[in-house]
Amino acid sequence: MTRTLLVSLLASIASRSVAYGQSVSGLAPKTFLNIPLGKVKPAGWLHDQACGNLTVQTNGLAGHEHDFYNYVSQTTWTGGSSTYSDLEEAGSYWFNGMVPHGVLADDANIQAQVQQFLDYVVDHQDSTGWLGPEVNTTKPRYLWGRYPFFFGAIQMVEANPSLAGKVVPALHKFVSLANTMLHNGDGLEDWTRSRWEDFVITLQWLYDFHPDGQEDILIDTMKLLRSTGDRWEDVFSEQYFPTGPVDNLQNPVSPLSWHGVNVAEGLKALPAAYRFSHNQSDLDAASQGWDRLFQYHGRPSGIFAADEYLAGLEAVRGTELCLVVETMFSGSFLYQVTGDPKYADRIERITYNALPATLTGDMWSHQYLQQQNQIAAKNMNPNPFPTDGSYSNVFGLEPNYPCCTVNHPQGWPKFISNAFVTTPDQESLVHVYLGPFSVNTTLTNDNKVSVTVDTLYPFGDTLTTTIKADKPFTYQVRIPSWVSKGTIAINGGAAKAVSPSNGLQAVFVESGTTQVTLNLPADITIESRPHGSIAVHRGPLHYAYDIARSQKVLAQNAQQPLAVDLEFDANAPWQYAIDPSTLVFHGGQPAGGNLPSPIFDSGRPPFTITATACPIDWAVAGDTFAAAPPTNPACTGPATNITLWPYGATKLRIGEFPTFKVS
Repeated sequence: MTRTLLVSLLASIASRSVAYGQSVSGLAPKTFLNIPLGKVKPAGWLHDQACGNLTVQTNGLAGHEHDFYNYVSQTTWTGGSSTYSDLEEAGSYWFNGMVPHGVLADDANIQAQVQQFLDYVVDHQDSTGWLGPEVNTTKPRYLWGRYPFFFGAIQMVEANPSLAGKVVPALHKFVSLANTMLHNGDGLEDWTRSRWEDFVITLQWLYDFHPDGQEDILIDTMKLLRSTGDRWEDVFSEQYFPTGPVDNLQNPVSPLSWHGVNVAEGLKALPAAYRFSHNQSDLDAASQGWDRLFQYHGRPSGIFAADEYLAGLEAVRGTELCLVVETMFSGSFLYQVTGDPKYADRIERITYNALPATLTGDMWSHQYLQQQNQIAAKNMNPNPFPTDGSYSNVFGLEPNYPCCTVNHPQGWPKFISNAFVTTPDQESLVHVYLGPFSVNTTLTNDNKVSVTVDTLYPFGDTLTTTIKADKPFTYQVRIPSWVSKGTIAINGGAAKAVSPSNGLQAVFVESGTTQVTLNLPADITIESRPHGSIAVHRGPLHYAYDIARSQKVLAQNAQQPLAVDLEFDANAPWQYAIDPSTLVFHGGQPAGGNLPSPIFDSGRPPFTITATACPIDWAVAGDTFAAAPPTNPACTGPATNITLWPYGATKLRIGEFPTFKVS
């Protein structure tokens, strides 16, 4: 029986119990359980890219915000005076991302920073139970800004269980207050109403691991949050979901439920609700909403378009960085609740494409908005974004708005920590997101297990996994939907075709050491896009034409000279149509077997695709953005060969191409 069928069966039983008047209590089980923070760590190139000592994210903006960036170094959360909103989210956003970063990087400095943050907040909890910058002030008390703090605090307890004695009582005290507030209609505004699911997940963590006899109030608070919050089942329904840009539409559900980051967070609302509703309809609505979102607003990079609000399919419209990292987290939660492999496939695509594409290679500068077809990154005139400012696609410290500056560091660390899960009985270990990792955990019956995954994936097709176990168990590994003619070999034996069930290949592992070798090749695939254009994929990677660029420094932070705002301009032609029948994949091996660092920058990845192309007339608006790809364009010059690179390594690009046929 597949995991999805198991969830459906449990939900069906629960629904029948409700129908016959029987009470269903407690929380429905998740299909998979996350592994506590610190048990799964990055290895190889991913350790370097994401969060190792002396590596890219640690050495970039994320690792230095506490040193100079006022919204962190002087945050109101720790007694300072710097904030950008009465929602009080800046400090808690930073805390949520840097807790896992510090643990996975084994960075003592960052760990000390987040410990100081936690201690200050909990030590200043007031007698009512309130936590946060509003203590001893007359500031309004909105619930939302606490939710990222809760996520960070939970992760700290996972990594260091001795902190439970400090954190858990503080959370329960706050829950008691919040329950009273919600019964009275207090603490709510539009952002809190939209993002209720984040608090529900915190409550479910308490219920699962530290209920302390408070099960009834925890469930009651979950139900209150849902009943006072946005109805995501309506937002994602066929009746109300927008099938194009919402620029001139009135939202029939709630004011902010078409806001891109709210949608990204709202993706986990219905699976969170399912756990206390026990209604299969919640999981069905979540699945259908996911599909509608990417059908009508999806990008070849894996993510969806929302330049503040849902923006449709046009390649010039934007996607916010906060939206990227929040979708990654929501997708991981959806997979753990449901076991549906479509969520894991998409999150892997987003992580290896959309996330790195919107940061410079050194991760010091980021965009507020990225574009599929991006021919300039500058102060845009005219501006293609109806709601966001003209500075939104500049690579900088805080282009357009500061939220992504403090929120983006959660992306890589949470992807890593969710890369492995266990079955609910903890008898099986499951490798979800492919890449280089190491795992040390204990399964049921005190079965100590270590796993090392050696691979260049997604810049290589082979994964060699070494498993050491005290006792036999079943190891499972996800086989992505794009794999073609994949094989598996055990302990050097003959390679056999993979045969996944519900996306997972099961391997029975004996005690001692077992080596599993996976070869997961993929074909080049073509995705149809608006105006007869196409996008190019192979495996998890989307490929784009990397436009040669010039660079100009627009601004430099006075305290930290590496924090700069950068303008990129095209300094080579980009107006090409391609013949899709001429696409050829080139899978080179890096010198010495190691990927360069940083890998997500121009000319760095070892994988490319070549295509026969011809120059065409392709209009621009001012000098800032490309018009829609022309349909059936005529060549204006002779055919030539161009090289497409992994999308995440490009900063100016064409990712959606007009087509022609070589005569």
